[in-house]
Amino acid sequence: MSVKASKQKIFTLLVQVGRNAGDGLPEGATGGALMCYASGVDEAEAVRETVAILKQADLAPLDVSGYGTLEERLAEGHDISDEEKTLMQRALNENSVIVAQMTPFFDDD
Repeated sequence: MSVKASKQKIFTLLVQVGRNAGDGLPEGATGGALMCYASGVDEAEAVRETVAILKQADLAPLDVSGYGTLEERLAEGHDISDEEKTLMQRALNENSVIVAQMTPFFDDD
Protein backbone atom coordinates (compact mmCIF):
# COMPACT_ATOMS: atom_id res chain seq x y z
CA MET A 1 0.00 0.00 0.00
CA SER A 2 1.46 3.37 -0.97
CA VAL A 3 1.65 6.32 1.38
CA LYS A 4 -0.54 9.19 0.25
CA ALA A 5 1.15 12.54 -0.17
CA SER A 6 -0.04 15.29 2.12
CA LYS A 7 -3.13 17.06 0.82
CA GLN A 8 -2.07 20.16 2.74
CA LYS A 9 -1.17 23.20 0.66
CA ILE A 10 0.20 26.56 1.72
CA PHE A 11 -1.86 29.66 1.07
CA THR A 12 -0.68 33.25 1.19
CA LEU A 13 -3.13 35.36 3.20
CA LEU A 14 -3.25 39.06 4.01
CA VAL A 15 -5.13 39.63 7.26
CA GLN A 16 -6.31 43.06 8.37
CA VAL A 17 -6.61 43.40 12.13
CA GLY A 18 -8.19 45.95 14.42
CA ARG A 19 -7.06 46.84 17.92
CA ASN A 20 -7.44 44.58 20.91
CA ALA A 21 -5.96 44.71 24.41
CA GLY A 22 -2.60 42.93 24.45
CA ASP A 23 -2.35 42.65 20.65
CA GLY A 24 1.29 43.74 20.52
CA LEU A 25 0.69 46.52 18.01
CA PRO A 26 2.56 49.79 18.65
CA GLU A 27 0.97 52.54 20.73
CA GLY A 28 -1.12 54.81 18.52
CA ALA A 29 -1.68 52.18 15.82
CA THR A 30 -5.28 51.87 14.63
CA GLY A 31 -4.78 48.31 13.41
CA GLY A 32 -2.52 46.49 11.04
CA ALA A 33 -1.97 44.02 8.25
CA LEU A 34 -0.31 40.63 8.57
CA MET A 35 1.13 38.64 5.69
CA CYS A 36 0.67 34.98 6.62
CA TYR A 37 1.49 31.61 5.12
CA ALA A 38 -1.07 29.07 6.29
CA SER A 39 -1.54 25.36 5.68
CA GLY A 40 -4.86 23.84 4.76
CA VAL A 41 -6.48 21.33 2.43
CA ASP A 42 -8.16 24.35 0.83
CA GLU A 43 -8.08 28.11 1.24
CA ALA A 44 -11.20 28.15 3.43
CA GLU A 45 -9.53 25.86 5.97
CA ALA A 46 -6.34 27.95 5.89
CA VAL A 47 -8.40 31.09 6.58
CA ARG A 48 -10.30 29.46 9.47
CA GLU A 49 -7.09 28.21 11.09
CA THR A 50 -5.36 31.57 10.65
CA VAL A 51 -8.26 33.54 12.17
CA ALA A 52 -8.47 31.12 15.12
CA ILE A 53 -4.73 31.38 15.84
CA LEU A 54 -4.70 35.17 15.55
CA LYS A 55 -7.63 35.41 17.97
CA GLN A 56 -5.70 33.20 20.44
CA ALA A 57 -2.84 35.72 20.13
CA ASP A 58 -5.22 38.55 21.20
CA LEU A 59 -5.38 39.99 17.68
CA ALA A 60 -8.70 41.12 16.18
CA PRO A 61 -8.96 39.81 12.57
CA LEU A 62 -11.32 41.95 10.48
CA ASP A 63 -10.75 40.83 6.90
CA VAL A 64 -8.75 38.14 5.10
CA SER A 65 -7.64 38.31 1.45
CA GLY A 66 -6.34 35.13 -0.15
CA TYR A 67 -3.56 35.19 -2.74
CA GLY A 68 -3.51 31.47 -3.50
CA THR A 69 -0.87 28.78 -3.33
CA LEU A 70 2.77 29.12 -4.35
CA GLU A 71 1.98 27.49 -7.70
CA GLU A 72 -0.97 29.84 -8.33
CA ARG A 73 1.10 32.89 -7.42
CA LEU A 74 3.96 31.82 -9.70
CA ALA A 75 1.47 31.24 -12.54
CA GLU A 76 0.23 34.82 -12.02
CA GLY A 77 3.78 36.12 -12.35
CA HIS A 78 4.39 37.00 -8.69
CA ASP A 79 8.05 37.44 -7.75
CA ILE A 80 8.56 35.18 -4.73
CA SER A 81 11.84 35.34 -2.82
CA ASP A 82 13.74 32.33 -1.50
CA GLU A 83 13.01 33.61 2.02
CA GLU A 84 9.27 33.54 1.28
CA LYS A 85 9.53 30.02 -0.15
CA THR A 86 11.43 28.91 2.98
CA LEU A 87 8.68 30.30 5.23
CA MET A 88 6.03 28.57 3.10
CA GLN A 89 7.88 25.26 3.38
CA ARG A 90 8.16 25.72 7.15
CA ALA A 91 4.40 26.32 7.40
CA LEU A 92 3.82 23.12 5.40
CA ASN A 93 6.32 21.07 7.44
CA GLU A 94 4.84 22.29 10.74
CA ASN A 95 1.22 22.28 9.50
CA SER A 96 1.00 25.79 10.91
CA VAL A 97 0.46 29.48 10.30
CA ILE A 98 3.55 31.64 9.85
CA VAL A 99 3.20 35.41 10.22
CA ALA A 100 5.83 36.66 7.79
CA GLN A 101 5.25 40.39 8.17
CA MET A 102 3.23 42.74 10.38
CA THR A 103 2.56 46.31 9.26
CA PRO A 104 0.85 48.63 11.76
CA PHE A 105 -1.61 51.26 10.52
CA PHE A 106 -1.74 54.81 11.91
CA ASP A 107 -4.25 57.62 11.35
CA ASP A 108 -2.86 60.50 9.32
CA ASP A 109 -4.03 63.30 11.58
